[in-house]
Amino acid sequence: MAVALSEAFVRVAGSSPVAQAFVGGTVIAVLNLVGASLVLVWRNPSKRALNGLLGFAAGVMLAAAFTSLIIPGIEEYSGGNPIPTLVGVALGALFLDRADALVPHAHYLLTGKRRPDAAGQSETLPVSDERLAGVILFILAITLHNMPEGLAVGVGFGAAAGDPARLGSALSLMLAIGLQNVPEGLAVSVAAINAGLARRRYAVLAGLRAGVVEIPLAVLGAVAVATIEPLLPYAMGFAAGAMLFVISDEIIPETHRSGYERTATLGLMAGTIIMLYMDIALAG
Repeated sequence: MAVALSEAFVRVAGSSPVAQAFVGGTVIAVLNLVGASLVLVWRNPSKRALNGLLGFAAGVMLAAAFTSLIIPGIEEYSGGNPIPTLVGVALGALFLDRADALVPHAHYLLTGKRRPDAAGQSETLPVSDERLAGVILFILAITLHNMPEGLAVGVGFGAAAGDPARLGSALSLMLAIGLQNVPEGLAVSVAAINAGLARRRYAVLAGLRAGVVEIPLAVLGAVAVATIEPLLPYAMGFAAGAMLFVISDEIIPETHRSGYERTATLGLMAGTIIMLYMDIALAG
């Protein structure tokens, strides 16, 4: 299965890691559009369903961060030295932390509350008639959290340059991120519609936004690691650290706010198990 899928992918994308990253970025962007467009047919998904799906997305990302980025970065590209990859993990988390300080968190923006303070209190934001400003901030926040996904796909294909055995891992990572983009795209679309955006307009906008961000970053990631090989473990760690930050700081808290945390936890476990199976099946 792994060999057949790799050969089929090479026939479509060619052997260049940059071209493969472009195709991979396009795949995850399209799947993001598919998820966002589900609101056109699944008009009112329940909170329980959304939390379970987001938990599933978190589980997929969690397993992928370790199996496709951190562990290979240490074992295969640093000669067993964990420092470069772990430095990358720290830098990726720090980048998302500082970026989030500049752009309001998506779920707090939509609920009209600031992040709770040290005493656990949330301050309600004043209602503004300037809805466009809120929409722009919302799109910026979601775009920020899509950035690590595109970068991770590009780094994966850059790492597989000239190594057919690694292509299976890159494809596994691409499919994992694409898979989690579907429930994530749906959940974000529902939140955007609740904030007042038009259903059909946002479904289209989501696909364009994902493509504008994820495809160029996938290409950039592949170019960077293919051109500067010593950068590879740092880049793999950076992508993983950013993904782990999004999981812990955004997805899990969001799924535990509505009383369906058990559903979200079961979704996370299912996503982790499926991703681990995919990684073994496609890398074998």
